[in-house]
Amino acid sequence: MDYSKLSLWHETAGDPLVPRGALAGDTHVDVAIVGAGYTGLWAAYYLSQRKPSLRVAILEQEIAGFGASGRNGGWCSGIFPASWRRIARDGGVDVVVRTQQVMNAAVDEVERVVGSERIDCDFVKGGYLSVARNPAQWTRAQAEVAQARRWGLGEDTLALVSGPEAERRFAARDVLGGTYASHCAALHPAKLVRGLARTVERRGVAIYEQTPMSALAAGRVVTPGGVVQANTIILATEGYTPLIPGRGRELIPMYSLMVATEPLDAATWARIGLAQRETFSDKRHLRIYGQRTADGRIAFGGRGAPYHFGSRIQAGFDRDPSVHQMLRRVLLDLIPALPRDVRFTHAWGGNLGIPRDWYPAVRFDPETGIACAGGYVGDGVALANVAGRALADLVTGRESEVTRLPLVGRRSRRWEYEPLRWIGVNAITRLLRAADRSEARTGRPSRRAAWFWRSLGH
Repeated sequence: MDYSKLSLWHETAGDPLVPRGALAGDTHVDVAIVGAGYTGLWAAYYLSQRKPSLRVAILEQEIAGFGASGRNGGWCSGIFPASWRRIARDGGVDVVVRTQQVMNAAVDEVERVVGSERIDCDFVKGGYLSVARNPAQWTRAQAEVAQARRWGLGEDTLALVSGPEAERRFAARDVLGGTYASHCAALHPAKLVRGLARTVERRGVAIYEQTPMSALAAGRVVTPGGVVQANTIILATEGYTPLIPGRGRELIPMYSLMVATEPLDAATWARIGLAQRETFSDKRHLRIYGQRTADGRIAFGGRGAPYHFGSRIQAGFDRDPSVHQMLRRVLLDLIPALPRDVRFTHAWGGNLGIPRDWYPAVRFDPETGIACAGGYVGDGVALANVAGRALADLVTGRESEVTRLPLVGRRSRRWEYEPLRWIGVNAITRLLRAADRSEARTGRPSRRAAWFWRSLGH
């Protein structure tokens, strides 16, 4: 496989993407980690800090950063997938504040590590601007900020931005205002994940690529090249978790797709804005996301790809011509200063893990020695750092601020059996798309979308 063809990020990673050697023979380690994405690499990094004597090995089916960690939108944000309302319902307002503070600090922790380990991943903390482009979206923006204030979260977490100020930052079409979160950085995701892999190797962690897991049991990971015996096994498989026998209903793999423009000239950027490399979106329900890359492109993505029956995962699902065309059309509508004849150079996608209630989890069972983390719903760049720290602390028996978060020990309800899962998930996508069209047409918040989020407790 030519891994450089996976995405813009892989092509521009500055890395030959040559696979490391596969496992060849049986071995014994203290901790075996399945998956060389952000979660597995962060867990290995902090394990090597917490207890340097540990023998840690990572098993990866393809190459480090093959999955969502190398293909995402490049937002290292303080966003937690579960809403503040849902967190408060389960744990109270204090837990909301504590969770958000940890998420905000996680962005700075990633920045600290990439600086100290000299990982050049184009990290720029310019914040996140979400614009409101119709009255329904503006109503939501104001409600989000009002809720933040009621629960003691200040402007450093979420600020309301007026229409003129939002347009000054980002010249989107029909802007009424928006929200701004300072705790977000734009980065090059493949450079980060590849740099993390090299970093943990320097710290003594073994990485075996081209090494798929064929069977799993307490204390044993079976691969084609040998059996790994381990006191602790960490499943860091995120959107690929449904492929593991017995875990097919824990998460569903949803595909999020992206496109990228050619590098834009300085005059065009002067008209568009995003001078601080702010990440951007609007307040629609069917989420979109974008960033100004370090080399002057717009990398832009969104939801809308179908869920595939039986939680199927195939390379062909990474590219959907109709969805990619929709993303190009949405971006051209969103940014009037973008030349109509701009050239789009890349189109790609990948899957991400979604739990039944949109609530991520980190778990560790001391009896079996098996741990897992995932369900980031597309907000995993900073959250995987939190999860990696939590896994390292749980495995080494260390209590910390991250092990006290509500995602630790959480177990969401399983997804329904097929065909109910296929019917329901794709119906939700259609519902949210229809809600966005209705709000754009009428300016009134969609009752159906509100019902959907309430049904999840959000």
